[in-house]
Amino acid sequence: DALAKECYRAIFDWLVGKTNDSTSASINYNRNEEVDRYRCISVLDIFGFESFDVNGFEQLLINHANERLQKTFTETITDSVLKGYANE
Repeated sequence: DALAKECYRAIFDWLVGKTNDSTSASINYNRNEEVDRYRCISVLDIFGFESFDVNGFEQLLINHANERLQKTFTETITDSVLKGYANE
């Protein structure tokens, strides 16, 4: 378990680093103009935008689990409401 977790963490950190490097204006901006604000990729989940200095693999798993729970809840409620409408 520990080996698998460490492998996933290392791959995740590498992937995030590569993504950051390839989308970083400070690294990839070729013009001589000043850049006031760099772009970033943010993830919107059911609780809104999260802005951490460092996001880890564990946080990704937590967010994924929360999204799956929210999807299950929404599907259950929607099915219940639709069945109620059908019975009326």
